[in-house]
Amino acid sequence: MNRDIRQQIFTRLRDQNPHPTTELNYSSSFELLIAVILSAQATDVSVNKATAALFAVAPTPRAMLDLGEQKLREHIKTIGLYNSKAGNIIKTCQLLIERHNSEIPDDRQSLEALPGVGRKTANVVLNTAFGHPTMAVDTHIFRISNRTKIAPGKTPLEVEKRLLRLIPSEFLQDAHHWLILHGRYVCIARKPRCGSCIIEDLCEYKQKTEEL
Repeated sequence: MNRDIRQQIFTRLRDQNPHPTTELNYSSSFELLIAVILSAQATDVSVNKATAALFAVAPTPRAMLDLGEQKLREHIKTIGLYNSKAGNIIKTCQLLIERHNSEIPDDRQSLEALPGVGRKTANVVLNTAFGHPTMAVDTHIFRISNRTKIAPGKTPLEVEKRLLRLIPSEFLQDAHHWLILHGRYVCIARKPRCGSCIIEDLCEYKQKTEEL
C-alpha cells in the first residue's frame, strides 16, 4: 500500500468522524486510567456499567484507596479478571499519591511503572488524556493493519511502529480511535462488513478476495 492510498483512507475516516474519542466514560485523567486498566479483556460497555457507580464514590486516587480493595472488587466483579485488576488499581493509587501528587503522569516510563499499566494502556492515556500522537494497538487495530495492509506486522509492537511511521502526520493524533472504531463496527473479525465500508475500494483485503 502506498502513501497516497493511506492518505485517502484516513481522509475518509476523518471526514466520516472528525472528532473521534474513546467510548469509555470518564471525567478526568484518573478515571480514564482506571477505565482503561479495567478494559483489558473486557468490553467498553461492561466497563462503563461498572464505573458509573465506582466513580461516583471513588473519583480520585485517595478516594479509591479509602474505598479499599474488597469494596472495589464488589464494584467491578462483573468485569473479567476483576480480582487482579482490583489489586493493581489499589497499588497504582498508592503510587500515584506517593510519587505523583495524585496526578496522572504524562510520560510513558512513569505510566508503565504503575501496576496494571502496559504499553497499550499507556498509549491510550497519553493520546486521549494528553494529546500525544501514540498508537494503542489492540486486537482491532492489529487485525485491520494486517487485513487492509495499511501497516502489516507480526506483533502489536511491530504494527505500532509501522503505523507511526507510515500514517501521514496530520492524522496521527486521531488515527488509533478511527481504526479501533472501524474494527469494532465495520471491519469485524469473523465477517467484515465490506459492503458498508467507506474504504472498501482502497482495501487490499477486499481486492484480494475479489480476485479469488
